[in-house]
Amino acid sequence: MKQDLYMETPLIYSHPISNILGSNVYLKLENLQPSGSFKNRGIGHFCKMKVKSGAKEFVSSSGGNAGLAAAFASSQLGTPITVVVPTSTCELMVDRIKSHQATVIQEGDDWQEADKIARSLCKTRGGCYVPPFDDPFIWTGNATLVHEIADAGLHPDAVVLSVGGGGLFCGVAQGMHDVGWKNVPIYAVETEGAASFAASLKAGHIVEIEKIDTIAKSLGARTVTEQAIQIARSHPICSKVVSDTATSNACCHFAEDHRMLVEPACGASLSLCYDKDVALKGHKNIVVIVCGGAAVTPKMLLH
Repeated sequence: MKQDLYMETPLIYSHPISNILGSNVYLKLENLQPSGSFKNRGIGHFCKMKVKSGAKEFVSSSGGNAGLAAAFASSQLGTPITVVVPTSTCELMVDRIKSHQATVIQEGDDWQEADKIARSLCKTRGGCYVPPFDDPFIWTGNATLVHEIADAGLHPDAVVLSVGGGGLFCGVAQGMHDVGWKNVPIYAVETEGAASFAASLKAGHIVEIEKIDTIAKSLGARTVTEQAIQIARSHPICSKVVSDTATSNACCHFAEDHRMLVEPACGASLSLCYDKDVALKGHKNIVVIVCGGAAVTPKMLLH
């Protein structure tokens, strides 16, 4: 039986984290999506729209989660896909992508290099390119998680999320504008070895960082989408950069508190709460986007 391309995820109150922070903290559990991350929303929507317009085959580039979501969507839509991932992608993720009958090519040191190969494949042999984060269809799909929060009757005064290439950030910002939360700040969290958004905000334009050096491999984009910078000019944003240690510690604390193992990309956001970041002080109702747990094992969090 075919599954939906994404599912409506639970929004839960976190008693342990609320006690730590002294605010009401709600968790949007995107780690429960079919592929284990929020990527099912945006990439699923992108693939569905492209099939409607005639796409017969997909080619994706990914550090992991986007490729897994694209492979899942392709399997549900009955469309062949080739996913190009960098050599740093863990064996667990490669196996999961292959489990959806996807062809996997593992080349390049990081996502940017894998992306060049994927785009080249599209030119030489055809196929519809599936971007991991930079497309309006993807942002529209990701915006649905905000609609679900609003439909649940919650109006937060802060939203916390992790930023890699900016697809989640752009989608959440779009959704917040859809539901009238234009003045609610977004806390955009990155790790020290992948802080391309923070660098771009500081410069006032897109900055490409030299390399990715972080435990949070899913945040491994050396540049963010230009749309993220545009949004930051019209929406209240607080950029935060955290350490790998804080990130992995947050993953461990979250596993103890909620019996769910999430990946470091998600731990980055959670660390803001567990470490009682002063920026969150004064907010009454906070939503943290638990963005995923698709490619993580306990060993990955040891440091």
